[in-house]
Amino acid sequence: MITFQQFRDGIQHTVYFLIDKPVRLMVRMGITPNMMTTVGLLGNVLAAALFVYSALYVPADDFTLVGYAGLVCILFSIFDMVDGYMARTANLCSTFGAFYDSVLDRYCELFVLSGMAFYFVQHGYSLAAVVTFLSLIGSIMVSYVRARAEGLGLDCKVGLMQRPERVVLTSLGAMFCGLLAPAVRNTFDPMWILLVPQILIAVLANYTAFIRIHHVYKLLNK
Repeated sequence: MITFQQFRDGIQHTVYFLIDKPVRLMVRMGITPNMMTTVGLLGNVLAAALFVYSALYVPADDFTLVGYAGLVCILFSIFDMVDGYMARTANLCSTFGAFYDSVLDRYCELFVLSGMAFYFVQHGYSLAAVVTFLSLIGSIMVSYVRARAEGLGLDCKVGLMQRPERVVLTSLGAMFCGLLAPAVRNTFDPMWILLVPQILIAVLANYTAFIRIHHVYKLLNK
């Protein structure tokens, strides 16, 4: 039976196969992994800005910009895969590059989820905003626990809700909210389409963080 990690790795290798030639072309053009990382951050800032603009200036029953925010988020988060693959493929790996990539990844999540939380607050969904903040806390802690473990020389990649899963859930939630809202608004509140992925992340990301803490505890006890 295929495990979740094997399934995840299979998808990752497929993506790497698809982006291989474009990445090699970009390397020949002089584009560096750090440039890709920076572009990814700017795209996620744009996604956050779309949430904020929609919250302030778009009617509450119009979810069009929410859908675009999700699309922008997932498109520019692909740069998160491209920069690492580019660094390895072109032998451009560096300690600073790994550090820079990790830091900007955290900024990406902070911007997007903060923009989404603001969107919920502006439309009167305070509890949904709290859930989104819990999602953000879990997202940051998953990465922080891994970083601290690796600082101790330990491998700590266990758990379900790593960054790619969080990005996909957040982006798809926003995209489907924008796409399906006109069709479902007479059946249920379209905000649920945006909120349910954040509930999953809030639960599973924080669970993953504690799983990693326990994993480190067992490794150190050995």
